[in-house]
Amino acid sequence: MYGTPHTVSDVMTRAVASVDRTAVFKDIVRALQQHKVSALPVVDGVGRVVGMVSEADLLPKEEFRDSDPDRRTQLRRLSDLAKAGSVTAGELMTSPALTVRGEATLAQAAREMARARVKRLAVVDEDDRLEGIVSRADLLKVFLREDEDIAREVRREVVAYLFPAPDSEVRVEVDEGVVTLGGRVRDTSLVPVAARMVRAVEGVVDVRFDLDGRGTPAA
Repeated sequence: MYGTPHTVSDVMTRAVASVDRTAVFKDIVRALQQHKVSALPVVDGVGRVVGMVSEADLLPKEEFRDSDPDRRTQLRRLSDLAKAGSVTAGELMTSPALTVRGEATLAQAAREMARARVKRLAVVDEDDRLEGIVSRADLLKVFLREDEDIAREVRREVVAYLFPAPDSEVRVEVDEGVVTLGGRVRDTSLVPVAARMVRAVEGVVDVRFDLDGRGTPAA
């Protein structure tokens, strides 16, 4: 698309709490409760992100508190057992940290989250210093974009490019993020291309076609 996509820096949370490697177990729990988050970046002495400590990293302490795991469990859950005996953020954290740069697109951040199966990424600068946190919820903010704003971009970046007048007469309607292209087009072979381009517009939930008075399925 010719429009400028939103980047991670547009949606990330900038005022983010963190802990250093030496933070002890109870201080980590207090920080999670105080800031109402489920994970915290772990930083070194100059603010570089070295890991992430989450509620999941802390729970083995309670899970194995009064149990004596059998040999099979010990072999299967070596990492969790190690965390159950850990005290500091440096021992408990997941490392290396999964990070993203602020200039990354939301699509790139979403792919990284999906690949790593995580709910958040630390945002860092070129020196790996902490700048913020981007979460799944942050990435979904683009779907709050106003319908008319989406319609204007589709008209400018898709319709004007693929279906210019006077050869085609295409109207754009958007309802709750669902885009409908209707009217007359000269070259219907461009419909699958239009479908892909419209779906690439940030905030679009789905795309439908009603061209030449007949429903045309999107590719």
